[in-house]
Amino acid sequence: MQQIEIEQIELNLLLEALYQRYGYDFRHYSQASIKRRLQYHLAKTPHTSISALIPEILYNEAACQALLFDISVTVTEMFRDAWVYLAIREKVIPLLRTYPFINVWHAGCATGEEVYSLAILLQEEGLSDRVRIYATDFNDVALQKAKTRIYPLKRMKEYSQSYQQAGGKSSLADYYHAHYDSVIMNESLQQNITFANHNLATDGSFGEMHLIFCRNVLIYFNQTLQNRALTLFRDSLCYNGFLCLGTKETLRFSEVEHEFNPFVESERIYQCKYQKPNGSIFNTGQ
Repeated sequence: MQQIEIEQIELNLLLEALYQRYGYDFRHYSQASIKRRLQYHLAKTPHTSISALIPEILYNEAACQALLFDISVTVTEMFRDAWVYLAIREKVIPLLRTYPFINVWHAGCATGEEVYSLAILLQEEGLSDRVRIYATDFNDVALQKAKTRIYPLKRMKEYSQSYQQAGGKSSLADYYHAHYDSVIMNESLQQNITFANHNLATDGSFGEMHLIFCRNVLIYFNQTLQNRALTLFRDSLCYNGFLCLGTKETLRFSEVEHEFNPFVESERIYQCKYQKPNGSIFNTGQ
């Protein structure tokens, strides 16, 4: 049997072990992405093969958490792709204003930089008093980091530039306090945010949303898992609600493509036209 076939068997066994033991389902993630992240993780351990990880993962929950942190991609930044936030500010917000209550789901929020970016934008647009952001990820370590609101000071110059390009109405420094080499985001930004564990591979729809923000997550899924996640988003959106994906992601060729209209297609913002089985197309946001 060729070495590449053995490695594939090892990978399949590891992913099955994660699913059977802990309920984390990576079996439909992009194989190339998973292999890269596993090699990165292996380099930090004394193990030389994927199969050597399996017993430790099965019997040591701390080892499992370390593996999950490495294979779940937590690369993010504030106001990432500033033009997307500008499009939300100028084109989506005017329609969200028509709702008395606004529910936002930020799926795959990682360590929270983009969640707080969205919270700043909504605050500047005067919507803080009627918005609730549900920020979810399956990675508990990343969620805990997001809850602390603490980020490296060295990134703030870059973030400030992106904030201005996103149509910022003030200075980003107004939204954080610096202390030594870190900053802590203002507590007021977190008041309307609920952080929760949610796995797009195994969990169900997440309430009635007016905006779903899920950027640069689907690129790590194969087509089967992409369709599952997109169906969750469709089922979670109210009629005329908005879905914002990453700049390299699209609804084209997906199972739900025909149930969305491009709203700002260059920024991958879509509007849901799916009428739920009960026939209602109206949603008050309550």
